[in-house]
Amino acid sequence: MRKFTCSICGYVYDEAMEGTKWEDVPGGWICPLCGAAKDVFTESHMDYKPADRESGVQETEAGSLKELSFGGMSALFSNLSKGCTKQYRMEEAELFNQLAEFYQAKSGTESEGQLKDISILVNRDLASAYVQANSIAADASDRGALRALVWGEKVTRILNSALSRYEKQKDALLENTHIYVCDICGFVYIGDKLPDICPVCKVPNQKITEVKRG
Repeated sequence: MRKFTCSICGYVYDEAMEGTKWEDVPGGWICPLCGAAKDVFTESHMDYKPADRESGVQETEAGSLKELSFGGMSALFSNLSKGCTKQYRMEEAELFNQLAEFYQAKSGTESEGQLKDISILVNRDLASAYVQANSIAADASDRGALRALVWGEKVTRILNSALSRYEKQKDALLENTHIYVCDICGFVYIGDKLPDICPVCKVPNQKITEVKRG
């Protein structure tokens, strides 16, 4: 019998314990802990070897900066506001929050992208960006950056899983249910019963807040 591990939260599906072979598990089945889709699970092997960090590294043009969209600016200042709040710098947090709201209002005038465009960007990050960032952080022995990248990659994978589920189920995925986001790492949970702790960064679920929808 085989075992399959969720790449998001580490939950292990054991065929022997569950009594059902992996290939017989329905395609719509989701991880009971973090809600990830079946396709993010990988078979567990005792002789697993980590991927070569250099294999996916791509050279980037020096100084190739890209201007952020209004939505991107809003997200940036929102994160800075949260960071200041955690450092009890309330005045700076409020100023960053005002900037976030300003750019959020501006973002309403931008043309909306399609979900397929988001999926392309997400898959690009998973295929190359994280590999390159991890290589740079490891070379610099930056443990903090490596930890943040682990969280970031897991969150990106859960977003990719949610996009895949939405593509198949459309609005039915979000009907009569709730959407939650972890304030610490960005983990997204779609469902009614929150896990006791965030599957990614392990904070208590009081830090996972519901996204209010109109």
